[in-house]
Amino acid sequence: MRIDLSRPSINQISTYTCLTMKNNQRRFIGKLEVSPIGLGCMPLSGYPPEKSFMLDNRDQAIQTVHAALDAGINFLDTGDSYSPTWNPYGHNEKLIAEAIRSWSGSAAAKAKIIVATKAGITREKNDTWYGELGFNSTRSYLYRAVEGSAARLGVDKIKLWQHHRIDPKLTIEEQYENVNTLKEHGIVENFGLSNVTVAQLKVGLKIIGGPKEGGVVSVQNEFSPRFRVNSDVLDLCTELGIAFLPWSPLGGIGKPKNVTSDSYATLHEMANRKNVSVFALTIAWHLAKSPITIPIPGSSQPATILDSLSGSEIDLSAVEFAELENGLPETSIETGTYIPKKPAAN
Repeated sequence: MRIDLSRPSINQISTYTCLTMKNNQRRFIGKLEVSPIGLGCMPLSGYPPEKSFMLDNRDQAIQTVHAALDAGINFLDTGDSYSPTWNPYGHNEKLIAEAIRSWSGSAAAKAKIIVATKAGITREKNDTWYGELGFNSTRSYLYRAVEGSAARLGVDKIKLWQHHRIDPKLTIEEQYENVNTLKEHGIVENFGLSNVTVAQLKVGLKIIGGPKEGGVVSVQNEFSPRFRVNSDVLDLCTELGIAFLPWSPLGGIGKPKNVTSDSYATLHEMANRKNVSVFALTIAWHLAKSPITIPIPGSSQPATILDSLSGSEIDLSAVEFAELENGLPETSIETGTYIPKKPAAN
């Protein structure tokens, strides 16, 4: 089997993507109409470590956002903790705000951009992504976090705000009660939860409400061909009409160490047959799993986000989808990407 781990260049895919995106079906987060995929913006602020070069490539970061917007992607995912260090906190939010301001799109087009941010992870002084992460879901902290995000994004209201992670110092009920009070605060238009189990999601829905009650409209969990332990969360979201936003949707599927005859060969073989990248085919797999799925692949250059977007134009028959599903390992891999570990001492 020929395994091609490369992605198409910007010249190979940009024109195709821009043309086909015009007629592509949109998806919904509550009442918000969005593109079939979003842009995961965290790599633009230099994380994970192999993306640290982006700290010296601000122009490339801005160009990546502009390329996504030009191609019709109107959903950008960020977070207040997406920063190379504790200071400046909110690095990524400021970057996204700058990219939107400098984009050549019309005022009407800019009004349709949905920026999702999140809070609940704290960063201590001198902490980096290799250090221990803290959590804070107290009412006072969440209020300050929401106000800070709105200021950095340059908006009066945040179109989608997500509770980032469970705070182990509080009960699930306490922190979701605190999230619920943000409705009265007036800055958040729509609420999402992130990194939750089915049990935690059900508690959140009971306290905050679902889409019909002006409550939770989205769930953002890690999900990919390599990490499928959240399938039950996806099933519940599909049942209730809650948007499911897979983070790390590609899951390192194209790395040589993850390509073996016993694991993801079916993905690579089908990608070869269809003459598409394995990354684009993985996006197509996500979109075929449920009409409420909106993957948010991270990207640090225009060509990669456009290649991911091209996955929304890949038609998978029921037979092909079943072939992909049956070709995945029975047990998905625990990727360990939730909390980065401190590197071993030399």
